[in-house]
Amino acid sequence: MLETLQQFGKDLGRDLARGWESLTEGWRELLSQSANALTRFTRGTGNESSASDVTTLHDAPRWSLLASDLIDTGSEIVVRIELPGIAKEDCEIVIEGNTLIVRGEKRSDTTYVTGSYHMRQCAYGVFERAIPLPRNVHADRADAQFKNGVLAVKLPKAPDEKPKRIRIS
Repeated sequence: MLETLQQFGKDLGRDLARGWESLTEGWRELLSQSANALTRFTRGTGNESSASDVTTLHDAPRWSLLASDLIDTGSEIVVRIELPGIAKEDCEIVIEGNTLIVRGEKRSDTTYVTGSYHMRQCAYGVFERAIPLPRNVHADRADAQFKNGVLAVKLPKAPDEKPKRIRIS
């Protein structure tokens, strides 16, 4: 009996160590790969579809991941950002310097407002996601497409500026 309990303790310790290692590895991966995708959602602009919509949002998460890919094709920078549940009419794209900014609002689906939630993981409200670009782009020649909840922005590269020597007087 004592040997069985000792073996059980060893097995439990090993299993706990493996579980903890897996959990910490998952958190490290999430932080390293998704930290910039973590986006804050705030209350909407006041044009929600109903008064009950506003009351159901108070317990909704205020942070969510808006994952993106940034690809250098040689002639352009392509940014793909996942915007699930967001209509293209509720998005705005701005380029400020070497930063692509996507702003918008994710509205709550009021189809089920009479039910009670057992889980709330979807964030709703106004958001802004800033994505640093690796180089200068021609913002005036950008092209954006929205399909299946994914926004793809193609940004033609601008030529690199040559270093300019400044004479000291």
